[in-house]
Amino acid sequence: MRATLLYGAGDVRVENVADPVIKHPTDALVRVTAASVCGSDLHLYDSMGPTNGIRMGHEFIGVVEDTGSEVTTVKPGDLVVSPFAISDNTCDFCREGLHTSCTHPEANYWDFEPEEGAQAEAIRVPLADGTLVKLPVAADSALVPSLLTLADVYCTGHRAAVMGGVDERTRVTVIGDGAAGLMAVLSAKLLGAEQIILMGRHPDRTDLGREFGATDIVAARGAKGVEAVRDLTGGHGTHVVIEAVGHLPAYEQAVGVVRAGGVISRIGVPQYEVAPIGMGSLFMGNVRLAGGLAPVRAYIEELMPAILDGAIEPGKVFDATTDLDGVPAGYQDMADRTSLKVLVKP
Repeated sequence: MRATLLYGAGDVRVENVADPVIKHPTDALVRVTAASVCGSDLHLYDSMGPTNGIRMGHEFIGVVEDTGSEVTTVKPGDLVVSPFAISDNTCDFCREGLHTSCTHPEANYWDFEPEEGAQAEAIRVPLADGTLVKLPVAADSALVPSLLTLADVYCTGHRAAVMGGVDERTRVTVIGDGAAGLMAVLSAKLLGAEQIILMGRHPDRTDLGREFGATDIVAARGAKGVEAVRDLTGGHGTHVVIEAVGHLPAYEQAVGVVRAGGVISRIGVPQYEVAPIGMGSLFMGNVRLAGGLAPVRAYIEELMPAILDGAIEPGKVFDATTDLDGVPAGYQDMADRTSLKVLVKP
């Protein structure tokens, strides 16, 4: 079959690889019908050193082709969506809604499965009963782009808003106008936020942010951006700040705009280990730091009905569609900010 591999910064290739096979009785084989390029993929695309080729892709929908003897929740022919983390959905952490800390020996992340990747024609899914969620639509449904966001980005934005404690009394700043930031805007709106300030510089993206619920747009960065948010909030800042970028300047902006007693909720994959958390930055203002790797599996069934009903359309974050041949160009387009998020149809 054909699959996407990353050989180093800027070097994405689509190559022939061995077909996946069932290795354990809890596995399923899935033919991928829709996948995507994630903003977090760009961190590797921008900076990874030379490799022998690592498989790429952690968001997908597909049709079950075969299952191991112990799989009971899905069967051949079912259309399924997979979160980016593999989990059994039964361990103590999974039952607490923290599937990203699943204790099963086969629990993992697609990005760390050396022989698997979702930007491909097919994939082997370990712990299929715990990982896969059946979708009540056909593979060619117009809802597929929105349902695909349940694999990561929409659930991640929702997680950020929940961890921030967003409700009808909160003012929210979202830093970053990528897909994750826009999903955080949508999630904050659905949770009733009083004011949602989106910090972003790309009009096509911030326009979509307004459609999703942003009340204000701040294009400035750094000190000027902080000042603009403060001006919009009576000088106080916002109760919740969702940092959806992952770079240190974005976190420093979050520290600058968070209200005393507020929460910084991070969903951008941090590209740093050291950041301000001390006396003047967080402690004196009673600011809490939250967020983390979203346990997507915990939210899929909760968030799916509004998509099926047509009440929301998170799939609008996909502004480009390609087959596997176009994946390398899709990475470059996203890195150049000429595409927001690329939908892949193998």
